[in-house]
Amino acid sequence: MSISTLARSIEASETLRLNEEARSMRSRGEPVIHLGGGEPKNQAPITAILGSAAKLKEGDIKYVPTDGLPSLKKAIIRYTEESYDRQVAPENVIVSTGAKQAIYNILFSIINPQDEVIVLAPYWVSYPEMVKMVYGIPVIVTPEDGSFYPHMEEIEEAVSSYTKAIIINSPSNPSGMVYPEEFIAEIVAFCEQRDIYIIMDDIYHKLVFDGVQAAPVYKYSKRDVDDSKIFIVNGVSKVYGMTGFRIGWAVGSRKLIEVMANIQAQTTSCPAVVSQAAAEGALTGIQSVIENLRLTIQNNRDVMLQELRTMSDLVVTKPQGTFYVLPDFRAYQGDSIALAQFLLKKALVVTVPGKPFGMEGHLRLSYCGSIKEIKEGIERIRWALDPNAPNEIYIGDRKLMRDWL
Repeated sequence: MSISTLARSIEASETLRLNEEARSMRSRGEPVIHLGGGEPKNQAPITAILGSAAKLKEGDIKYVPTDGLPSLKKAIIRYTEESYDRQVAPENVIVSTGAKQAIYNILFSIINPQDEVIVLAPYWVSYPEMVKMVYGIPVIVTPEDGSFYPHMEEIEEAVSSYTKAIIINSPSNPSGMVYPEEFIAEIVAFCEQRDIYIIMDDIYHKLVFDGVQAAPVYKYSKRDVDDSKIFIVNGVSKVYGMTGFRIGWAVGSRKLIEVMANIQAQTTSCPAVVSQAAAEGALTGIQSVIENLRLTIQNNRDVMLQELRTMSDLVVTKPQGTFYVLPDFRAYQGDSIALAQFLLKKALVVTVPGKPFGMEGHLRLSYCGSIKEIKEGIERIRWALDPNAPNEIYIGDRKLMRDWL
């Protein structure tokens, strides 16, 4: 079998692989606890369900405009005005099959072979791979001080004449950190001065804790949307807990949105109409569902931190948003992939290695499940790794003895 050089160069998604492995183990009846997922346990908003049900009841499920239903784009325009204090036109918006496709379409539209894209570590696993898929070069910027915060000096050193764009995700998957407002202001000024695109992945922007706010990037740009090189990417997957509907969008200049629509027309065409109707229902319905979810996730975060602090030698940075925490496990094991496999085999707990996120020695743990799962999952991890934990544990109906420490 002949496989293209490009296809061979793309790494598999570690998060999706672990999801499948956990699903397979559960189907065999094994009591697996999943601390690796990125989707909350909430029900989809009732307005989303009613919106999709109305479309199904009509039975008129056909093609619609490639760039999205006009009514959904109207709802996105209102959401953009309320969230970013920036007025945009329908021609500035494209609806895609998830925020991931929106980001890929942006990169496809602006990157030529050998163009460089700045990616800030820790980063979402798909960013470097998507850059490579359009023949660009991901340039990883890792804070030298070991923190999860980027520094302008390090970014400036990484920028070259080939730099075309920078991808920013705040709050960040996998760290949960919200980039400081002064950093967002600096990066906008720097990129506009150097004519560099900013791809702002805002998929978690309302899932923030303790009064912290994710700074809206448009706040620091004086340019009109059509004259700007800023893209805002968002969707309903995270803040509404609607991951399976696969609806995201991008806001940017009309010229590039038109290019993205052409690309989308030649690949996936329009996103599913039923899913678009659900997204419209979520955006136009009662918005208290976001706050309810945010409060639930914040409480889960607090429980996760409380449990993690029972482990000796574990270094934990308190997340300011998202569903994730990224503890440093190097006191136990420096190889995060080996550690994740060990925990899955011994403790039946799914975690995500930090290496694919640019943070070797760390594990990404998700706290968007139930409190019971969080507590039991960390108890199992502690049993497997911490010499100060009891040697015995019950996993399911089996009593296990630890004999490797």
